[in-house]
Amino acid sequence: MPGLKVAVLGAAGGIGQPLSLLVKMNPAVTDLALFDVVPVVRGVAADCSHVDSPATTAGYTKDDEGLKQALTGADLVIIPAGVPRKPGMTRDDLFNINAGIVRDLAQGIADFCPKAFVLIISNPVNSTVPIAAEVLKAAGVFDPKRLFGVTTLDVVRSSTMSAQAIGKPNSAPEYTIPVVGGHSGVTILPLLSQAKPALPESLFSDTEKLKALIHRIQFGGDEVVEAKAGAGSATLSMAYAGYKFAEQLIGAAFQGKKGVVAPSYVYVAEAKDIQQEIGQDLAFFSVPVELGPNGVEKLHPLGQLSSYEKELLQACLGELPGSITKGVNFIQQPKL
Repeated sequence: MPGLKVAVLGAAGGIGQPLSLLVKMNPAVTDLALFDVVPVVRGVAADCSHVDSPATTAGYTKDDEGLKQALTGADLVIIPAGVPRKPGMTRDDLFNINAGIVRDLAQGIADFCPKAFVLIISNPVNSTVPIAAEVLKAAGVFDPKRLFGVTTLDVVRSSTMSAQAIGKPNSAPEYTIPVVGGHSGVTILPLLSQAKPALPESLFSDTEKLKALIHRIQFGGDEVVEAKAGAGSATLSMAYAGYKFAEQLIGAAFQGKKGVVAPSYVYVAEAKDIQQEIGQDLAFFSVPVELGPNGVEKLHPLGQLSSYEKELLQACLGELPGSITKGVNFIQQPKL
């Protein structure tokens, strides 16, 4: 395969640093560009450059057209940029700061690498992905198959926390659990009834235990924020999850791997079967996505939901449309 350039935007942050290291370790990556607004990103790049993997590594700031240099020729762009949550903060509290950051970085992508695959980690994902889409649309370069909101942390938490809930904490890697909806609180809908291998029936018959598990998956980020006592939010697990999805996409899009399916928050406005399942016309929704050379090759249906999961879907639909609209309006609103 030809050389693969990956750009990480926000590479000096709590997610960006471990994520950059993981990307550097991927043998398929030949060029790693690290961008941030803080000068320490050059040190992060120097640090990563000592790792004995193929990728050459360079760090860029806003000086000397750094964003242009980082993005030009990029095949894949990963965006963990933004401020982290602090105790008591909701993802929406972050909105105005991170929305502006994502808007500006998306404009850079539109200008310098419009064909790149774009993975957005910056919260609130439910709104930041629509923001990026609106910027790319305005530039005439929006390809819905190449824009992804990374929801893999919800998938990772579902496997880990389900394994713990059934008393088999070491078995987390064995479980594959699709997660649909969005990427914040009640918009996160883990389809535990579709777990492979199947979770024990005793979990589903114990309503309180089931509700507690789903709540823990939906609000797992709060667990980390509280445990870090004001010193940060989920960074290591998010970097791991972000890289896991990037690795799946690299395998499917650039290395010819077949049958790679991973949930992601993507553009579903033209997927009538998905809209029918959801019961609402939504522009974005997390569904299992079959990945390939074009990015999104196929959107997989939600499938059979349990009666409780149908209730959770309604709760998700009570919040998600507003988050999408908030992102769209951030770009479309007239400037004062």
